[in-house]
Amino acid sequence: MINKLFSLEGKVAVVTGASKGLGRSMSEALAAAGADVVVTARTMSLLEETAQIVTKLGRRALPIQCDVGDDQSVQQMIKTAAQEMGKIDILVNNAGMQVNTAFRDETYENWDKHLKVNLYSAFSTCKAVGPLMTKQKKGKVINIVSVLGERAFWNTIAYCTTKGALIQFTKVMALEWARFNINVNAIGPGWFKTEIVEVLDKYPESKKMVLGHIPLGRLGEPAELAGVVIFLSSAASDYVTGETIFVDGGYRVI
Repeated sequence: MINKLFSLEGKVAVVTGASKGLGRSMSEALAAAGADVVVTARTMSLLEETAQIVTKLGRRALPIQCDVGDDQSVQQMIKTAAQEMGKIDILVNNAGMQVNTAFRDETYENWDKHLKVNLYSAFSTCKAVGPLMTKQKKGKVINIVSVLGERAFWNTIAYCTTKGALIQFTKVMALEWARFNINVNAIGPGWFKTEIVEVLDKYPESKKMVLGHIPLGRLGEPAELAGVVIFLSSAASDYVTGETIFVDGGYRVI
């Protein structure tokens, strides 16, 4: 019974920002649990690598090039995914960006890019997938936020602001879509070994400070998001909605 509770057999998932890092790892986890996976990002060559990982697990993979900061690109991606796969059961809004800048040096251009990629993209994907999920009266939407959507950090005002807004977006969407039996939740990763966090290697003192605030004393591995993304995609979380589950090694405890 436990295996059935977490099984994603027969489900179709869409993962944005799936070309590498956390997006690739979550795509692999969903496939391992039984889902067919539509992987999207801007770089097709990297997407094809993710697709190969999915197919090696015996699941169908569909790579679709998409710029999540462009609403028309998002609409076409969801349309293609639905046509090719027949349905969409799970949407993982993982695409994101982070350019660290002190507020005094922040530009409208950088601010606008963060809004488009970190926030407007979730709006676009949900608008596109909404009619499909409401019609089937079932669905799982998972927004990938960040521990910095709740906690502040130096030189990350655009990133922190957009991720914080995405947490609130998750709550409102959960409220509005509950009547359609659609669960909307978020995952808040802490400091994981990804390209965004690799910049810490250039600043040993900053890295030491960050690790000093993580009770488990280390950065997270991308594969360590597998359990929570499977949980929120499966029947095991049918009575969970509007929540943000932080996976941060205890960063928020201190």
